Amino acid sequence: MDIFMLIALTIGPGIAIAMYIYMRDRFDKEPRKLLLKCFLWGGFSIIPAIIIESAAFQFIVPIQNDLLFLLLYTFVVIALTEELCKYYFIRRTAYNEKSFDEPFDGIVYSVMVGMGFATFENIKYVVEGGFEVAILRMFMAIPAHAVFGIMMGYFIGKARFASGKDRRAFLFSGILIATMLHGAYDFFLMYEAYPALWLAAIAVVLLGVQMSSQAIRLHMKNSPFNKSKYLKSK
Repeated sequence: MDIFMLIALTIGPGIAIAMYIYMRDRFDKEPRKLLLKCFLWGGFSIIPAIIIESAAFQFIVPIQNDLLFLLLYTFVVIALTEELCKYYFIRRTAYNEKSFDEPFDGIVYSVMVGMGFATFENIKYVVEGGFEVAILRMFMAIPAHAVFGIMMGYFIGKARFASGKDRRAFLFSGILIATMLHGAYDFFLMYEAYPALWLAAIAVVLLGVQMSSQAIRLHMKNSPFNKSKYLKSK
């Protein structure tokens, strides 16, 4: 296997999805420098995620019930930790920027952070597993992280222009939905008692893609920069 092909398979999918979301932002493009910053900080977020996951794992090791152990491991140790780490860097890098001036920007910045995380995580797994892992993650894990990012970003975009309880509710909803999708995806992949459940993991990704498409359409339709919206209302 050509090393350049393996590198392309490792970093290409995350960059391709990030570019796709960037191109969907038709009405008011975000600063490229800030997008790159989000992507790189998203990659960096894998470090605190690994540290927190390692520490949290020690708390669930004594659990004897295999099902309960796996539920806590996938939904709390992995999903919640990783989504909170990504959320933290979204808040630190983009949330308060002046360029965050419409709800759709929540999706753009969240996906940039998410794809940075997924790409750097991909490097780790592909180094360990090689070509087969790169192919599998290209069609599963990377799109899954994109879905998590879009769903969290949809609600972050709504929160950015809300206040008080509504803002907190939107932020909580974004983290919750991303965590539930992430946890379900990992759980179905890891539940070895029923190996065929990996098909349910695919179903989670497909459901997430459908939800993400709707979220993108809603924010684009309601964009304050969407001139066609105002023309139709006249």
